[in-house]
Amino acid sequence: MIINFIELKNFRLHKNTKLNFSENLNYIVGGNGQGKTSILEAIYYLCTTKSINQVSDSEAVTFDEKGFEIIGNFSDLTSNSVRVYYDLENQKKNYFLDQKNVYRASTVIGKFPVVTLTQSDHSVTMGSPGDRRKFVDSVLSQCSATYLDLLLEYNKTLRQRSSLLSQIKDERSKSLYDQLDVWTETLIKTGTELIKHRIRFVEDYTKYVRESYYHLMAEDEVPDVEYFFLKGEESISSIEESFRNLLNEIREDELRRASNLAGPHRDDFIFFINDMELKKFGSQGQHKTFQIALRFGQFFYIKDALGRKPIFLLDDVFGELDMNRAKKISEYLRNVGQAIITMTDLSNLEKLGTFEDDLIINVSNGKAAYV
Repeated sequence: MIINFIELKNFRLHKNTKLNFSENLNYIVGGNGQGKTSILEAIYYLCTTKSINQVSDSEAVTFDEKGFEIIGNFSDLTSNSVRVYYDLENQKKNYFLDQKNVYRASTVIGKFPVVTLTQSDHSVTMGSPGDRRKFVDSVLSQCSATYLDLLLEYNKTLRQRSSLLSQIKDERSKSLYDQLDVWTETLIKTGTELIKHRIRFVEDYTKYVRESYYHLMAEDEVPDVEYFFLKGEESISSIEESFRNLLNEIREDELRRASNLAGPHRDDFIFFINDMELKKFGSQGQHKTFQIALRFGQFFYIKDALGRKPIFLLDDVFGELDMNRAKKISEYLRNVGQAIITMTDLSNLEKLGTFEDDLIINVSNGKAAYV
């Protein structure tokens, strides 16, 4: 799958920007704060209905304007037009797919798969378990509508159960305890299926991460990914029973604290290099390489799972890397196909080398021009 063109109207610095993309590598070059990352953000809106930075839609509207509009076209076996329009006054966003209004974001997820490699990826390896769960959920949700539905149902159950726990803490009503038992059973059933999906995912995905890491580092380092669920439970055959037993053990603690204390929303994914835990012992360079390998692994995992290539967005990645590592990534990108890459310095691009079909776009103060 490729994105053919995009049009931005009153989107951040871009009053009216139109771009056609190459099917290969597209380099967007410009200084900080000139609007190059906004182009990636706009593409991400088309793919997911949301901002790449998870900020409010109102922040993306050009100053003194009433809203923004993003138009794009994707092609694979078929061609699809997408339009996102945000009305600032009414704080309402509309997403149109082939001129039809789409009301649920979950309908769009996976339709136009996207992989992002940004500076904020440091949170995946260095941040909290929630950052790693978010990463895994985003990959799986694009590949599996079943997983996305399970995740939405599980999160709904968490909210309902949390509300009940708070009510019980205040009221201690017998009927509320009965309701809690019902929601607890739903939590166990849905949570068990989520865990099973994640186990299978880690087993498959780790192979892709290792292959990508090998292309970047050869045989010097071997990465690994482990899934730590239900406080260390390891047997997939007894997940549901273990989950139920664990909730029974902590029932009084949950009632006292009015909080959901166990389940896949508390799990973690641990990264290793040469059997050493990355978060505890990894260098800054190892963290960065691992983050890049995770995203390349995500790209090829989604490609094989869906049978089509995702859109690959890379935001100012090369500026943080030594030239040797940057060249390896640049060469590896040739296996991807279309990618859209922002850079601050044209001289780095000259060192990396470009092909005839690559596209270079210069962005300055919200205006784009082909080089």
